[in-house]
Amino acid sequence: MISSVLPTYNRAPLSFVSGAGSWLTEADGRRFLDLGAGIAVNALGHAHPALVAALTDQANTLWHTSNLYQIPQQQALADKLVDHSFADTVFFTNSGTESCELAVKMARKYFYDKGQPERVEIITFDGSFHGRSSAGIAAAGSEKMTKGFGPLLPGFVHLGFGDHGALTAAINDKTCAILIEPVQGEGGIRPVPDQCLKGLRDLCDEHGILLIFDEVQCGVGRTGKLFAHEWAGIAPDIMMVAKGIGGGFPLGCVLATENAASGMTAGTHGSTYGGNPLGCAVGNAVMEIVSDPDFLAEVNRKASLMRQKLEGLIASHPNVFDSVRGSGLMLGIKCKVAPGDVVNAGYAQDVITVPAADNVIRLLPPLIISDEEIAEAVTRLDKAAASLDAS
Repeated sequence: MISSVLPTYNRAPLSFVSGAGSWLTEADGRRFLDLGAGIAVNALGHAHPALVAALTDQANTLWHTSNLYQIPQQQALADKLVDHSFADTVFFTNSGTESCELAVKMARKYFYDKGQPERVEIITFDGSFHGRSSAGIAAAGSEKMTKGFGPLLPGFVHLGFGDHGALTAAINDKTCAILIEPVQGEGGIRPVPDQCLKGLRDLCDEHGILLIFDEVQCGVGRTGKLFAHEWAGIAPDIMMVAKGIGGGFPLGCVLATENAASGMTAGTHGSTYGGNPLGCAVGNAVMEIVSDPDFLAEVNRKASLMRQKLEGLIASHPNVFDSVRGSGLMLGIKCKVAPGDVVNAGYAQDVITVPAADNVIRLLPPLIISDEEIAEAVTRLDKAAASLDAS
């Protein structure tokens, strides 16, 4: 008999009832150190007082009006995002999946309005993840994502990760954009080298096509810059954002230059809940904190500390771990055993990690994690690895 909740998740036997900072409390009272942060969503941890205050104040004032009217909280958040990024304009969504849908539409509409309706193909890469909508799974293209859901939305060209020759050869008179995550998340915490991001920008400029970055997982301070592509010193034309921007409240957005967004006129796109007062009140509170250079400097300092300690952990368990990779507090440990085994061993030590492809476990702690909590996290991971060594 099917459960009342559609059984599309392989859920761990854990039920968390409260959270504070970097910690989650299970129904039985156990306290777990959270290195998953809701898969990079809880950027400021659990029950951050500034976010609680923003949400509570707004909930006591106004929840929803719809985008038929001006929404002051939305305007304020859009202004913050424009002031702190390459973008000239912002559209608000509820999720990364919705952001992907708009990014695809925006790129194709741009060329349609330029009199080039044949330019509909978007180049994407193996190991990518762009959400679970029809456009998102077609963009990723993996059998795991697409099997049984055909016919797939056409117009996506899939290339190997890091295959520069294939990329150059794939661009033709049907190409409208290149879509890439500066750091792959689900694909196993695989950063795109800065020189490759610069090369992508140059390639798009050379061929007059658009560059789309998916920063749903790697954005909002996660890598130690407000957005991951900033490390390369270049900017996209369109960018997808979600997860951390709401700090746990469902919120996403698409950022774009005025040129790239030129086809999106009144009536071409919409969202019932996107940019509602509740979500944008929280997003404003998140941005006030995460955009602060001192806050980002602390993320980088803590990231260096965590990486150093993880290198020691890996050296201590060569039969379990292979290497660490990633950027900022978006780290992955490549394992020599099944990553699910490492995640489960972590549960037994009251520490949460997240599995990914390429035999990797992800470490995506709240950006406010303390030095002491980093040390405790590695201690617990060490005990988890020791239990796997013993078995």
